Amino acid sequence: MHHLNGLLIVAICLISTGPLYAQRQQQNVARLKEDARNAVGIIGGDRAKTQTYCRVVDLGRQLNQAVGEKDQKKARALSQEIIQLRKQLPEFVALGNIVKHVDLNSPDGREIASIIRSLNQSCPE
Repeated sequence: MHHLNGLLIVAICLISTGPLYAQRQQQNVARLKEDARNAVGIIGGDRAKTQTYCRVVDLGRQLNQAVGEKDQKKARALSQEIIQLRKQLPEFVALGNIVKHVDLNSPDGREIASIIRSLNQSCPE
């Protein structure tokens, strides 16, 4: 019952401040979607950037595997390579910043994730 009371209090607070916050959030989310589309368009429209993006994605998979296997030496080497490639691709960094500012479980977050995942179609398996 205390849990429900807490949720009720939070809901009342959100409702009372909601209109201003919601308007700002909608503008922010719309901007994040636009920024994601722009970054994806820039990467997808440039063959060299697409190849770099795909390389970073592949190295990320390898890094996850190395971490899972507790291979710290390999994980460090892969991390360094990813860092160097990301320096060549500021749009990738922008996408990472966008993802930090959205709840990927929300409908807007899933839409943004879908926009970003569309780049993966350009990458070989």
